[in-house]
Amino acid sequence: MISDGTCAQNLQVVFPDPSLPRKLSNGASVRLTGKLTESPGKGQDKELVATSLEVLGDCDPETYPIQKQALTTEYLREHAHLRPRAAGPAAVLRLRDTAMRATQGFFERHDFCYTHTPITTTNDAEGAGETFRIASMADDQGVARDFFGLPAFLTVSSQLHLEAAANALARVWTLSPCFRAERSQTNRHLAEFWMLEAEWAFTHTVHDICDGVEDMIKDVLRAALASSDSALLWQEGDTSRRSQLEPVAGEERWARMTYTEAIDVLAAHAAANPGCFKFAPEWGRQIQSEHEHWLAGEHIRGPVFVTDYPASLKPFYMRANEDGKTVACFDLLVPGVGELVGGSLREERADLLESALRKHGLDLETYGWYLDLRKYGGAPHGGFGLGFERLISWISGIENAARILLEYP
Repeated sequence: MISDGTCAQNLQVVFPDPSLPRKLSNGASVRLTGKLTESPGKGQDKELVATSLEVLGDCDPETYPIQKQALTTEYLREHAHLRPRAAGPAAVLRLRDTAMRATQGFFERHDFCYTHTPITTTNDAEGAGETFRIASMADDQGVARDFFGLPAFLTVSSQLHLEAAANALARVWTLSPCFRAERSQTNRHLAEFWMLEAEWAFTHTVHDICDGVEDMIKDVLRAALASSDSALLWQEGDTSRRSQLEPVAGEERWARMTYTEAIDVLAAHAAANPGCFKFAPEWGRQIQSEHEHWLAGEHIRGPVFVTDYPASLKPFYMRANEDGKTVACFDLLVPGVGELVGGSLREERADLLESALRKHGLDLETYGWYLDLRKYGGAPHGGFGLGFERLISWISGIENAARILLEYP
């Protein structure tokens, strides 16, 4: 059997010429010439009847770490540089490619401009301080100094830069690496990950953004459902994943509820089932991971948009609602993962944005350029961010997001 890496299926090779080698070591690189024919045997539709064979790179079977038998995640992590040669990790990489192509196609059809945003920045888009600071190598006195002569960080989000672009180009998006110095040691938090983000001007309701997010993800799901790589991953892991995702990719709109409605549902469930949650659901507090999993996995049994969170729980840039307590935002929760997407209308009113910056204790001078976007012809706008590894985790059924990354020593 041979694989050229382009898909999950292997191709059986038949050697009718007795002068050709009958046995090759697993992992060897070869060049084959032959005729692709219908296979008389079971298990495959086609086979290659070889007429010539050249071994381009031999592989020592005694020491080669990637053998044909099932290999554990822990074992593959010890051989990260060879891990893409195993069937499962290779399928994950191709599935990422499938998802990326589907998102790119969606944005092209809807006239979004792909935008490259900086990786090094002086801004913390989330205002949470969970950033990696950039410093130069230590000087002669052993002191590391700011490389640019002022504090600079690895980006946590491209949102603020995309907002600047959206004021000129109307609709923009990017898929870019992001970095967060979070202390969370969970299977869904990564210090380095890829974030798909989009911003568009002249949108007036949070539900417009939810519609766009849902339509884009459904495009990805349909592409994944047609992929042999998804089938391979589901065969190795969650065999029910296809039946779970097929209705989600259909025409029916996903469920939506406000934060207040979600808290009411969670509180009612907690009252009827004492001890079901570690953290008591209460208005004004964060919806915890256990709450997210119950809402999407048990209550809705599918994706659900939770909208209009209290302003105190969200970053400074989200547009204030008329009630003065909540902001026009949403989190998309999906079974098995929890939060997949976060988005909002952005506060386009300069006076209210300045007030929000002050409330969050952020320096007005640092964000002066961001305020300028409102002062000089700023339009109502909004956007979202999607963790790409979480998306692949949800589709593939691989719970640990770190397994979605291409890791090297």
